[in-house]
Amino acid sequence: MAPEPFDSPDAVALWRAYYTEVSDRYYLLHEGRRTGLEELDREIAARSGAELSPPTGRLLVGRYEGEPAGTAGVRMLDASTAELTRVFVREGVRGRGGAPLLVRAAEDAARALGANRMVLDTRGDLVEARALYARLGYAETEPYNANLYADHWFEKSLSPQLS
Repeated sequence: MAPEPFDSPDAVALWRAYYTEVSDRYYLLHEGRRTGLEELDREIAARSGAELSPPTGRLLVGRYEGEPAGTAGVRMLDASTAELTRVFVREGVRGRGGAPLLVRAAEDAARALGANRMVLDTRGDLVEARALYARLGYAETEPYNANLYADHWFEKSLSPQLS
């Protein structure tokens, strides 16, 4: 895992793949359609990821056999709370342990930014994500934001790592 600018070619390609997948899953479930290309382009442009830049954020890119395979982002919400976002692993490399590695690297990045607590939001239809977070020690909590697309919120205490 390595920090990467949110607007690097690899980060942009992974963001597009992530957003396409979660958007399509949402619209197929709720409206029986995939995301339209113009709609997708508009939403991706509106959420560039600039908030995942230093000094208050990080975007991590994981590689598999040298190719960009996944991402995890962290942004500080306040002096002690970080938000985990953009956790994604490309379909062709899933099931190889990349997602837990990305989340743990994001937790380390959050600690380095001064966080002692990590929060995240997700949707009910993203059952794989909810299972991952539960497995990694995240507990469901009350909403911390008003994200229209979220219906599950998680948190985890980030105790200092022992060397």
